[in-house]
Amino acid sequence: MLPYFPDPNVAVKHQPRDYILAGFTFICVTISLSYDGSAPLEHQKTLAVLAWVFLITMLWGEDKHIRVQVMIAVVFATIGENFAALYMEGYSYRFNNIPLYIPAGHGMVYLTAVAMARSGFFQRYAREISIFVVFIGAFWALWGMSDFASRKDDIGAILFCIFLACLFKGRSPMVYLAAFFITSWLEIVGTSSGTWVWAEIDPATGLAQGNPPSGVAAWYCLVDAVAMAGANPVLAAYTRFCNWLRFKFKGEVAYQGE
Repeated sequence: MLPYFPDPNVAVKHQPRDYILAGFTFICVTISLSYDGSAPLEHQKTLAVLAWVFLITMLWGEDKHIRVQVMIAVVFATIGENFAALYMEGYSYRFNNIPLYIPAGHGMVYLTAVAMARSGFFQRYAREISIFVVFIGAFWALWGMSDFASRKDDIGAILFCIFLACLFKGRSPMVYLAAFFITSWLEIVGTSSGTWVWAEIDPATGLAQGNPPSGVAAWYCLVDAVAMAGANPVLAAYTRFCNWLRFKFKGEVAYQGE
């Protein structure tokens, strides 16, 4: 058994919540990205409101660690969007902006990856899912480098190699496997509907890049690493701040009582 992979001999209960979260996000991704591919700019505001309402509702039943991880993922991924899309121009949205629904959308996608990863199905069939993802991902990457592809995708192959390294050496392999499904799906829907398009040449390396790159799930491995690493420090800082407020408030009350 590879490190950090679940033991298939340990019984895991199926929690309906995990499947509902995942199914809901897949539906939202399909509808919203397909719609935004041809909708006016003003409608992105409506999509943003809905996305934040959905994300807050989805977080309602999660513990504080998951909530903090999701919020860190939202901040980090949004910063990454601004850098990669607006500054580096590695890809561009239809209106050359970062749509307002994107930050909350990142939160929904990350939470979905977490929910799928902990689900009974993923825990029970981790080995089979890993084989499937590696096979499909490798085929996609090789296809992108072949003459059969409509666009060369050298970057996709590099990203897929990074994804494999994270999958077999990282601490959250199940999250990475789940991220492969949701990120691949949203990229296919988003690019096919014209919501965004990837540059043919990656501005950072000068290598050919697919639309979308095949190994795009590798970026969510980085998002997960940052979210997991930052959760405990953020919670500790929040606890210290709350204790300071409590102490300060009690001190003022005691002083007024005198």
